[in-house]
Amino acid sequence: MTATVTPAAEAAATRAPCGEQPPAGRGALRRLLPGARRFLWGRRRALGILAGWSVLESAQTFLTGLGVARALDDGFLAGRPGTGLLWLALSAAGALLGGLAARGVFGALGGVVEPLRDALVRRVVARALAAALADPARAGTAAVSRLTAQTEIARDGAAGLLLTARAFVFTAAGAVAGLALLAPVLLPVVLVPLLAGLALFAATLRPMAARQRALLDADEELAAHAGLLDSGARQIVAYGAAGTAAARTAELVAAERRAAAVLARWGAVRTVALGAAGQLPVLALLGCAPLLLERGVSTGELIGSLTYAASALLPAVHALLTALGAAGTRLVVVLDRLTAPNPPAPRTVPAARTAPRPRTPRRDAPAAELRSVTFAHGPAAEPVVRDLDLTLRRGERLAVVGPSGIGKSTLTALLAGTLVPDTGRVCLGDRPVAGLDRRELAGLRALVPQEAYVFSGPLRDNLAYLAPDAPPERVRAAVAAFGLDGLVDRLGGLGAPLDPARLSAGERQSVALARAWLSPAPLLLLDEATSGLDPAAELRAETALAARPGTLLVVAHRLSSAARADRVLLLDGVRPALGTHAGLLRESDAYRAMVGAWEDGG
Repeated sequence: MTATVTPAAEAAATRAPCGEQPPAGRGALRRLLPGARRFLWGRRRALGILAGWSVLESAQTFLTGLGVARALDDGFLAGRPGTGLLWLALSAAGALLGGLAARGVFGALGGVVEPLRDALVRRVVARALAAALADPARAGTAAVSRLTAQTEIARDGAAGLLLTARAFVFTAAGAVAGLALLAPVLLPVVLVPLLAGLALFAATLRPMAARQRALLDADEELAAHAGLLDSGARQIVAYGAAGTAAARTAELVAAERRAAAVLARWGAVRTVALGAAGQLPVLALLGCAPLLLERGVSTGELIGSLTYAASALLPAVHALLTALGAAGTRLVVVLDRLTAPNPPAPRTVPAARTAPRPRTPRRDAPAAELRSVTFAHGPAAEPVVRDLDLTLRRGERLAVVGPSGIGKSTLTALLAGTLVPDTGRVCLGDRPVAGLDRRELAGLRALVPQEAYVFSGPLRDNLAYLAPDAPPERVRAAVAAFGLDGLVDRLGGLGAPLDPARLSAGERQSVALARAWLSPAPLLLLDEATSGLDPAAELRAETALAARPGTLLVVAHRLSSAARADRVLLLDGVRPALGTHAGLLRESDAYRAMVGAWEDGG
């Protein structure tokens, strides 16, 4: 299979979004309702106590409007101020009932919401343990967000929703009873605009639930990424992916910020709906006042109905809608996530049968391929790699050359899987990089960046970091192949502690190159990994790496690296060129100019 580097002839393949969650809506409610009914039925005694205390709130509401109406009609407007004062005193007594009811309500509330929180915590822990047993490699830190933030969201949301729903039901019952007693003609004037406001509010429920789910997804992804950074910091630095990790972190933070901003905008829409539901009934009563008075509604009854609407019914509606809009949608989303089915328990079978076998690539598969690959460092940035096709043959040595900033390091990061192309496809062997996890990637390629990573600890551990099972004689062979005998003697042996700050740049690069040489990965990617070595040490390192079974890609620091390679890839920003060193000298003006600059520079 011959290698080609040409602009893509067909449209580049695009990345499909993965991991997207369906919006929470009626489907989530249908899943949650059976469990909610069972939970509430098991707490029916606590709910009964809660309802009993709430009856007092209903009596308070009933007496408030009735007392105002009778105080006016039967008292002050009839010239009997004593009667009016008695009715107002009766209305004030209702307020005392409401205070007594509030105390009892909060005492009974804990009997419902605390068992809910405890049940959710047990569910999250059981689910996390089951997931870890089913697939230990994919056990992550998203359960931390569920166990801490999301269970508290569920507890607080359930408490707030239960309080406000109960208050609305019993307050509405008292207000409607009072309106019916005063004058039945008042009921449609209050209830019709109120129901219209409720309908407007209901239209925002599903979008708000979807945005809430998006925010929780972003929070969990950021938490999982933070856990990955914590556990894989050493590998990230070793592979030269610190910049990529920082960019990914910034991307996830920005995604969570965008999700929060979208949710806030929908919150503003909901506020408008709340205002409509809260103000329309009062405006309707004021607007219809002349007509109501003509139809026999007394002044006291009209003022009493306004009292019901403005001081009792509408605050309860506002509290309910606020709870449904904020706590309610959030509660549905969180409960849907927390109560999702547990992963299936792993079957008890012999370990030899459960251990995954690495799939052997086809014998005719290339070492690596890029197909129609385009990559830019941001949506508004000019692509660093554009429509690039490249096939890297097994066992060959390819040198990549080009001016600084042209995309050589980006190319190695794309092949290493530390960068994801905007469009196109990257494969190692016959396996797409996009479908590989960290362990699989580490088994297929090793990346040595210019800033070589050496960690504090024994030199032996540094060398065998990518091959922990390497036998001692193999480690000693790596020391000899890369001229590290002097370093071993200076340190006092392979087991002696190593201080990275006391090593020169060339020594750090030699350790990293020896580490890559020991790696079982069939593809080595050297991103100016010999820039700190003198020409003799560079020749020794590249000779050792070229003799190693596998494929070698070198971002060349010197002309000698390109001259020793089987093929040379020139990235010049216009059209990539691929060929042998001698062939490019004949055919490429840009390559001849680069070789001339190298020779002039010594």
